[in-house]
Amino acid sequence: MSQDDAKRRAAEAALAYVHEGDTIGVGTGSTVNHFIDLLDQKGPRIEAAVSSSEASTKRLRACGIKVRDLNQAGALDLYVDGADEADPHLRLIKGGGGALTREKIVAEASRRFVCIVDASKCVRVLGDFPLPVEVIPMARSMIARKLVGMGGQPKLREDCTTDNGNVILDVTGLRLTDPVAVEQEINQWPGVVCVGLFARRGADLLIVGSASGVETRQAAS
Repeated sequence: MSQDDAKRRAAEAALAYVHEGDTIGVGTGSTVNHFIDLLDQKGPRIEAAVSSSEASTKRLRACGIKVRDLNQAGALDLYVDGADEADPHLRLIKGGGGALTREKIVAEASRRFVCIVDASKCVRVLGDFPLPVEVIPMARSMIARKLVGMGGQPKLREDCTTDNGNVILDVTGLRLTDPVAVEQEINQWPGVVCVGLFARRGADLLIVGSASGVETRQAAS
């Protein structure tokens, strides 16, 4: 089974958490693309979606799914999104697709966050995948120096401007044994818009697709 097939399995399993007439949050990325397509093909028919990116908005509308602004929608019952890494506590690295800030906003506005991944995204400790940090352009060099001071190696993501008009630094070399503390520290630096650690508010459920089937995980105590 291909990695893409495993992603599709996880995305299909997430449909069980969607109810007719819901307004749900929808994330960004290749696994979420499967979810959007399957939602269109198999239902249930939702009232609307709150999207975390322009790319997902375009795909939702192409499927005939109404997209609503979060300010109009209010609190959401469910958010479905993927991840670049997930640890046993369901803390995540996200932002490989560049939508980390809007993803974190929609996740925060949702009562339940269902994360859909293929098995390759599951790790014991976060940090092999470069940690994205969205930064206001004028603060790029200052933030890069601070990240170096933490032991990281930041690199500007080439040809990338976020939907918010900012840049992304991808940081390698950080072993994230305490991702909550790292998330809190980086987020307080002036010039940082968002860090792609979803640790303080991780996933509530992790749906993992693989060749052997689908596994649903809850956070380790």
